[in-house]
Parts: sequence; C-alpha cells; structure tokens
Amino acid sequence: MENQIETIKNKIDIVELIGSFITLKKAGRNYKAICPFHQEKTPSFIVSPERQLWHCFGSCGEGGDIFKFLMRFENISFTEALRELADKAGVRLKHVAYQEEIDRRRDRLFSINNWAANYFHYILQESGVGKNCRRYLLEDRKIKTAVIKKFGLGYAPSSWDSLLKFLSKKGFRREEILAAGLLVNNDQGKIYDRFRGRLIFPLKDVRGRVVGFSGRTIINDTGAKYINTPETLIYHKRETLFGIDVAKDAIKRSNNALLVEGEFDMITPYQNGIENVVAIKGSAVTQEQLLLLKRYVERIDLALDADPAGIQAIKRAIPLAEAVNIEIGVVNFSFAKDPDEAVHKDPLQFKKLVASPQAIYDFIIDTAHEQYSDKDAHGKKKISEEAIPLIRGIKNPVIQSHYINKLARVLEVSVESVTKLLRQFPTRITAEKRSLPLPSKTAVDRKTILDKHILSLMFQSKTPYQFAEEMLTIIKINDISTPSYRQTIEAFLQWQIAHPEIFDFSGFSQSLTAHLRSVTDEIFMYASTLETPGKTEIIRTIREIKRLSLKGQIEATLSQEKPDVLKDQAIISLNNQLREVEKSLSAL
Repeated sequence: MENQIETIKNKIDIVELIGSFITLKKAGRNYKAICPFHQEKTPSFIVSPERQLWHCFGSCGEGGDIFKFLMRFENISFTEALRELADKAGVRLKHVAYQEEIDRRRDRLFSINNWAANYFHYILQESGVGKNCRRYLLEDRKIKTAVIKKFGLGYAPSSWDSLLKFLSKKGFRREEILAAGLLVNNDQGKIYDRFRGRLIFPLKDVRGRVVGFSGRTIINDTGAKYINTPETLIYHKRETLFGIDVAKDAIKRSNNALLVEGEFDMITPYQNGIENVVAIKGSAVTQEQLLLLKRYVERIDLALDADPAGIQAIKRAIPLAEAVNIEIGVVNFSFAKDPDEAVHKDPLQFKKLVASPQAIYDFIIDTAHEQYSDKDAHGKKKISEEAIPLIRGIKNPVIQSHYINKLARVLEVSVESVTKLLRQFPTRITAEKRSLPLPSKTAVDRKTILDKHILSLMFQSKTPYQFAEEMLTIIKINDISTPSYRQTIEAFLQWQIAHPEIFDFSGFSQSLTAHLRSVTDEIFMYASTLETPGKTEIIRTIREIKRLSLKGQIEATLSQEKPDVLKDQAIISLNNQLREVEKSLSAL
C-alpha cells in the first residue's frame, strides 16, 4: 500500500495538481498563493516542487502532500483522494486499506442519494405519475428537456413509502435512509418518505455528488413551498450552492459568479446563456459559500430577490465579503421580483444588467435614497443610518473616501459631518474578527521567527554549506532558541561532514526522524513567504538573532542562584558582547 502511495506521488507533480485548483506564483525555488483554507490577503500558502509538499504559514497552519490537499480542498476522505489520484497517475490499486467507519458511512449516504436522485428523475421523465410535474416544468416554467436532464430534476410521488420500498430493494437499511434525511420519523414512531408530491432538485457538491434534495410544491396549497434535506453527515446547508457542479467551469472562465436566491433563479438564467450562476440555499449568503466561491473567482455579483428581504441579505453579505477579501457587486433589476421572472420578461435587459453590475456601496446609498426623502432632516438621518455602518467597514481608504463624499452629496451636508458620524458610530466586532479561525498553535515570538527565517534562507541558498559557515562566525548553535531548529542545524552539520561536496536536501531530509523531517520541510518553505533579502539584510538578521540570544542569556544569568562575583563577571562579559553586536547592527 505504501509503495502504491509513493508511486502515485512520484507520478503527479504537486505544483501542477494544486495549480489546477488555485493560482500559484513563483517565489524563488517554491510557489506561493493566497491560502484557500482560511481568510487572508497576503500569500502565506507555499508549495515546494522539490519536496512535493505544501504548507500554510498563515493562521490555519495546515500542510501536507497531494493527498492531504485534495482531501482538504474537495472535502473528501483519504480513500476517495487515493482512488482519484491513482486514476490520474494511471496506477492500478491492488490493496486498499479498509475504510474507516466515517468513510464507509459517507459512501453509503452518497450511494443512497444517488439511487434516490435516479428514482425521482425516472418518475418525472418516464412515469404517468410525473405527468403533471413534467407539464409544469415544460409549459409553466419553460424549462427544456435537456436542462431537466442536465440538472437531474425529478418528482417524488405522493405515496407515503414508495421511495423507502425502492431503496430497501436496493439493499439499504431503514436506519441508513433515515440518516440520509430521506425519511421522517414522527412523534408516533411512524416512518414515511420526507418528499411527497413535489418537484425535486438534487443538491450536489462541486464534484457532482448528490448531498441532499430540495422539494418544491407544484400546486397552491397551505403547506411549505419548499422542504429540504436536514443537516446530515454529507449535507450542510451553509456550504451548499445549487448548480455549482455545472457552473464551476463557466465561473472559472469569467472569474465572476452570479449569486441568486433559488433553484429556478439559477436554472432559468443558465438555460438562457448566463452559465456562471449559482444559487444559495435559503435567503442568506453565508461565509462558507463565499469561501467556496473564492477558490474560483475574485468577484461575485448578487442578484437576489428584489424585495426587502433580498436587500437585507445583500447588506448582511457586505461585511462577510470584506472579511474574505472578495469583491461584490449588485445586479439591480426593478422590472421583476427575481431573476427567473426577469429572464422571462426581458432576457436582453437582464443580460445587460448582469454585464454591468452596480458597485455594492452605490447600491446601498441609492436604495436608501429611494426609500427615504432627502428633503427633511428625518429622512437624511435614515439614509445616513443605512449607509454609515457599511461605509465604516470599508478597509480601503480610497474607496471609503469616495463613498464618504458621495453620501455627503446625497445628504447635502459637508464631508466633515459624514466623517464625524463615522467616528461616532459604535465600534463593533467585524465579521472578519468573528469568523477568523483560531490559530492552530500559539503565536511564535520574534526570536523563533528569525531562527526559522535564517535557516530557511540557508537551505534555499545556492551554497548552503558556505551560508552556514558565514552564519556560524556570528552566532553559535546555542543561539538558536527553538530545540527542534537547533537539532536541525546540528543534523545539518553532521550531514556536511559525511557529504562535504554538494548539499542534497532530499537526501538530508530522508536521514532525519519523522518529526525532524516535518520541521525541516516547514523551515525549507518558510522563506518563500517573504521578500528575498539582500546580503546586508541577511547579516542584520543573523546579528539580531545574536542580540536577542545575549539578552536572553543576561536575563537567565540574573535569575541564577550563584555568588554575586561570578554573576557579575558573567553579566559584564555578556553585556560587552551585546554592545559589540548592537554597534555592528547600528553600522548596518
């Protein structure tokens, strides 16, 4: 098994693989990018073609090989990643380790959902039971047969247990079908099909796997218009975007995603040539959905329902978008209640609006201006209350200044008045602060960062042995404070004795223990997160390490229990060394 994994890793270039998902830029001997696994603006995600590894030096601190990346990016198990990468590498798997229980359960749920989706689709397309739903789609909604097939739309019969019977015949247990969210267990202990007498939309992930379903009534009754799969092991509403599986390629090509509110709001524009469109589940844009889209695009445009709830959803999306550093605009259509209706009424007009979306803050100010009068103080106060909280959250000072000036013109007041309102607005925890993941490890101090940086520069230099020799004329091994870093430099010097001609990082790495190999791989990639320093900066860094080490030694000596004379002598010696280092730093 281990040999198969190594064979796959040797056949697949990590830069090519990761580069097919995110944009990588050359950074010395490595590549760097904005980390796809947490919110950041400065690239901290490093990929090493030499080590065939990746590591994030930002707040998530994650790292690994091609398997770990695919598992994390696609939200799949190791077994699934192994199978996919084996297929990509042309490696035939002989012995696959037994899946963990969680993997087995996920596979079963995907299989159940796939069978259910096929069942619903067959009922819609081939049975007399689905006749009314077919007519509803084709005639009332003007959805083409090819599009019905592409999205796998279906129909759930009104029967209480037809799906249960079908899935039971396929070998699935009642408990598994319940876990998939396809059955309901009521208070009286009765179990029946969740979806009955409804048009069915399969909900899929980016890989096209069915994670759940949404069922819409096709008749006017008193029941809920939509019912959805509850949260399951594989379905999470906040992470789901309807249509992402069919729209992702168009989204990548256009570097833009149109975000709408419902399934028909996605399908109708898609059928009419607007293919970079996906729908949220529910009425609120979530941070998880924005982070998913940020893997593919730098901008999204919101085309939510043209009602108060839609406007509120747009406002709530602004701080979330600021937090994940994604640009947003608004498709402002006033001639229809939603994108589905807009396309049916005037497809050319809707396409023009999609092609020229309104800037988000212009939309907020203009919408407030339309809602409230600017002729009296009360109306102006309302407009400012709508706009000020959002303008205050703009991080770019140039953009913020632009909208301060615009709001001042709308209110017919001075810029100073608007600026004063901004300052008076109560400080709130921003979406970014609320949502940033906690660091995976405690914050490292300056000394540790400098140690890591100088060792990384040593490993990435063209002549590591010469670099180390020059470095160790200024500092000693004990000046490296982190034990694992100190062990790394000690191992490096031992390797130099055995291999004095040319330094081979791969061979050196393989000679280390598993723990030290992991530490050394991280050190190796770290320098790529920073600008390449010149010779003077390198010397300054080395001397700063010495300075901090001497200060630490002085503090440690002062706390020791030893005769005052010996302590004084040691302090004098250390202080003399410190002055020399500080003098040399000043000279630089």
